[in-house]
Amino acid sequence: MNFENNLAFAQALDQADPIRDLRQDFLFPQQNGKPFIYLCGNSLGLQPKAAREVLDEQLNNWQNFAVEGWFEGETPWMFYHKELKKLMAPIVGASAAEVCPMNTLTVNLHLLMVSFYRPTASRFKIIMEAGAFPSDQYAIESQVRFHGFDPATAIIEVAPREGEYTLRIEDITAAITESGDEIALVLFGGVNYFTGQWFDMEAITKAGHAAGAVVGFDLAHAAGNVPLQLHDWGIDFACWCSYKYQNSGPGGISGIFVHEKHFSDTTLNRFAGWWGYQEQQRFKMEKGFVPEAGADGWQVSCTQVMPMALYYASLQSFKKAGFIAPLRNKSKTLTSYLFIIINEVNKALGEEQYKIITPLTQADRGAQVSIIAKQKGNEVFEQLIVNNVLGDWREPNVIRLSPVPLYNSYEDVFTTGTLLLDISKKLLK
Repeated sequence: MNFENNLAFAQALDQADPIRDLRQDFLFPQQNGKPFIYLCGNSLGLQPKAAREVLDEQLNNWQNFAVEGWFEGETPWMFYHKELKKLMAPIVGASAAEVCPMNTLTVNLHLLMVSFYRPTASRFKIIMEAGAFPSDQYAIESQVRFHGFDPATAIIEVAPREGEYTLRIEDITAAITESGDEIALVLFGGVNYFTGQWFDMEAITKAGHAAGAVVGFDLAHAAGNVPLQLHDWGIDFACWCSYKYQNSGPGGISGIFVHEKHFSDTTLNRFAGWWGYQEQQRFKMEKGFVPEAGADGWQVSCTQVMPMALYYASLQSFKKAGFIAPLRNKSKTLTSYLFIIINEVNKALGEEQYKIITPLTQADRGAQVSIIAKQKGNEVFEQLIVNNVLGDWREPNVIRLSPVPLYNSYEDVFTTGTLLLDISKKLLK
């Protein structure tokens, strides 16, 4: 597509957008009586209009049924998670049996590592991306120490080459192969939170399995953002938060994936809880943990009804969209347009004031575009907020902008570029 840096072109793209009406499903924050151009869905998604309705429904159930709400009403809480499983599965490319909404992301990461990080004296290392989100770093460090190993020797971090910002897949697979006999677990993010790079998850999984390791992913920035095929890629386990691209609200419920090939493995360790016990026998309160079939067997505590209701509300928009494929098509065009707009800003300024560090190739990125501001980045970012554009700032000099296909428009991208140029001309005189 030949993009044009003008309002009429952006509006024409919006008019031709087959999922443009989904924008009406969301509430935008406002400032001075005007809605923000919201480009921070990679950090916290917007509130779906349906959120209040579904939350009120469950509050009414609590009011009207009290404890009997676990078994009464149109959506008994005992089985409420099953309504979400059917909607979650297409988003990550899994069967409903392989996914489950529960807990929060880092809690689930720990629970899954209990099962899938099983180090031995000779095979104990974990390979991960350098600069992963701190939660992953801390969780992995603590798990390594819990098993009696030193993080300095047990954790292998793969970093970009000197002068580069993103990882090359050949460097990742080479690192896995090089230490293959010592690696117990390959644990990567699906999309890097800082650069927005989408890793070749299928290639990483193949390399990890060829080395004899278990392979898992933190999909915090991938689930609901990029098309995933967790089952077909043979990934062993994964977990994600749902409050970024899946709009379930601050601190919203997390999700897990466990490949069905592990369902019958009775040797897996678990930190068990009663909600993971066999559903039909759960209330007999018997000793001896017998897990429910599938991913549900990793549950610990009972259903978190209110957070699940908020997640359910957002998943309705994915269902209306046709799940990931239509969203992905729009996302690729939105980010390509944003690339063009940023380059046009640099051209007008006569220098590369804003360096894009997100991969240029569409297959290597999701909805996020990260830029390094050469000068006065924080001041530029603050002025964008003053002018009703809300992105995300990362120290020391990176602005993250994420046009989310569910609710962002091409006009949003064009207007952001116009404001970025105006602000830069004023601040960088």
